[in-house]
Amino acid sequence: MWLMIVSVPLLPAIFMVSSRYRVKVAALCHRALAWTLRLVRGRVCVRSTHAFVFSECTHGKAESVLETFDLYNDTHPSLCIGPQIVVAQQHQQNNTPLVKPEGEEINTTALPAPSVPGEALDEVVRRVQPSRVLELGMHCGYSSVCLLRLLPPAGRLITVELDPLTAELGEEIILVAGFKHSQFQVLTSSSAEAIQTLRPFLEPDQEASEGLNLVLMDHDPQQYLPDLLALEREELFSPHGCSVLLIHRNQRNLREILDHVGARLDCYSIKSEHQFVTEIFYQKERTSVHK
Repeated sequence: MWLMIVSVPLLPAIFMVSSRYRVKVAALCHRALAWTLRLVRGRVCVRSTHAFVFSECTHGKAESVLETFDLYNDTHPSLCIGPQIVVAQQHQQNNTPLVKPEGEEINTTALPAPSVPGEALDEVVRRVQPSRVLELGMHCGYSSVCLLRLLPPAGRLITVELDPLTAELGEEIILVAGFKHSQFQVLTSSSAEAIQTLRPFLEPDQEASEGLNLVLMDHDPQQYLPDLLALEREELFSPHGCSVLLIHRNQRNLREILDHVGARLDCYSIKSEHQFVTEIFYQKERTSVHK
């Protein structure tokens, strides 16, 4: 009772503060709710994908794992893996509904940034022929398997995933595809934290200190530029150059990093641009624009 009496004089101040900041508080609550929903939906996506691929693929066969991912996509078009995501994004751009086989409409505006289509990734890997690859954003493990199957015998993939459950299930998919721990390393941390610890993984011996030849950024687009600058600052790129694949839903998400590339033509250039995928090339102190 006494608490109510004491608080009565404070009501005008409380009302004034809540009125002044209610928009900011509401926006903060909305962002927190959206983040929670993305996390929950993402975990459901990872669990169901893992269960299907694990039970339906031929263990030890990378191509079978990728084919099973594609098979799962055929009946689950909301999944953000492989080429099916492009279909979902085209429906979003054309303002037409995307529906599941049972007739339920999918909200494409809620889809995460698309993962790189397998064909586009294959083209880049075959052209670059990397031996050291960094993947920021492991997701279901689809891109990890795509990358590993095209690396040379001595090649190595370092894949970074923030969510522990996603990292655990994605690592199991990689092992199911037939790859060994000597061929890849899964780091469960933020991209910024992982970059600070990369050098020992790139230099297991004195003969393999060439740096990164290929980087796939498929995580938070707001981290693309800070992570690119961190990789450059830590001198983790190969002296011979490094291709960086930027995965995006909207080109506007790349404005900051592309402005940086445009201002640093002495060492950066745009290699290729496709729908949802932009490839930039870095080489320290280049004397001419890479083509």
